[in-house]
Amino acid sequence: MLDLKKEALEYHSGGQPGKIATLLTKPCKTARDLSLAYTPGVAAPVLEIEKDQNLAYSYTNKGNLVAVVSNGTAILGLGDRGALASKPVMEGKGVLFKRFADIDVFDIEINTHDPEKIIEIVQLISPSFGGVNLEDIKAPECFHVEQKLIETCSIPIFHDDQHGTAIISAAGLLNALEITGKKMNNIKVVFNGAGAAGIACAKHFMKLGLSKEQIIMCDSKGVIYDGRKDGMSEEKVEFAAKTSSRTLEEAIKDADLFVGVSVKGCVTKDMIKSMAKNPIVFAMANPDPEISYEDAIDARKDIIMATGRSDYPNQINNVLGFPFIFRGALDVRAKKITDRMKIAASYALAELAKLPVPSEVSKAYGGKKFSFGPDYIVPKPFDHRVIQYEAFAVAKAACEEGIAQNPIKDWNQYRKQLGERIKKFWK
Repeated sequence: MLDLKKEALEYHSGGQPGKIATLLTKPCKTARDLSLAYTPGVAAPVLEIEKDQNLAYSYTNKGNLVAVVSNGTAILGLGDRGALASKPVMEGKGVLFKRFADIDVFDIEINTHDPEKIIEIVQLISPSFGGVNLEDIKAPECFHVEQKLIETCSIPIFHDDQHGTAIISAAGLLNALEITGKKMNNIKVVFNGAGAAGIACAKHFMKLGLSKEQIIMCDSKGVIYDGRKDGMSEEKVEFAAKTSSRTLEEAIKDADLFVGVSVKGCVTKDMIKSMAKNPIVFAMANPDPEISYEDAIDARKDIIMATGRSDYPNQINNVLGFPFIFRGALDVRAKKITDRMKIAASYALAELAKLPVPSEVSKAYGGKKFSFGPDYIVPKPFDHRVIQYEAFAVAKAACEEGIAQNPIKDWNQYRKQLGERIKKFWK
């Protein structure tokens, strides 16, 4: 761990500090170039955009620019460390946006705990961007911030901590259910963690066919049951279950699916043993899961196990979501990211995982071979086809829903363009 810390600090500080920088897209080598880039030439696009604000997509980087916005109150597994301390994470988000979907990013760290100020600031700066990715804003404030911005901004607003985890885990769930022969409407599901990710996962799964009656949700105080008063929020009340179970240990008995977005070590081998036949366990706490991969597979040989870690099978990694979801949304100038677009993303990832895996993907993972099955229910981030499946599906859903301001005319050509766009990153 000390070696990793040292290497990470050297990675961030070596050469030019940080991980992202500005890249010029036009020449600026002569006096003429300068007069076009700035005064007096820049007046021409200014006046055109004043007449028609949609021309900002033609004359500026708005159409490929996402704001990654945080106040640092829920940084990864580190909690509230302040706005400035969140900057390495937000820059990292920028790296992933660019590397996997060729999207440019400005990271914006807002030094406030007041959700209304976050809303106001994003509303004021939103005309400069094609979309806004909200990040590491704690629950329950994050729900209000995102919903208010969706209602008041005319560009896609997406809180990745909620929906990214939900979309990727749903893709894994669709495939895990197919492998085990279970049906979405006939499984018992237990969640541990009722923050941004837990609530969003539950709601997204319900859009795929799960009912609220099939869900028992737990938090740090135990089962969220009907009538509980302690530690409740509006979001938790929605998932209060009619059950006699009061602890996670009681709730998980005979469960088909466990979804963990909570803390290390809260699930034991005995709890896994008490689950139903062919249990599906998504232990996604980072950096250490609710139960270790080794303990889980030792407890049950019939288990399908996923974590948030790259060193074990079935990593539920948000990088499989946000870059490609925004790519599709930006390409068609969607006004928002809808439930239909999120569902399309989940199904696209589930479909891709079933296809033969290219040798290039194996090379990226030290020569390891992958094929659809209990140890491969979601694609790998370094599968270059993800953009052609997921971004494509998101863009198509937006067009079919009628919220695309720049609908795709030739879908075969669009899929090809997606692959060409990121080819430079795969060389």
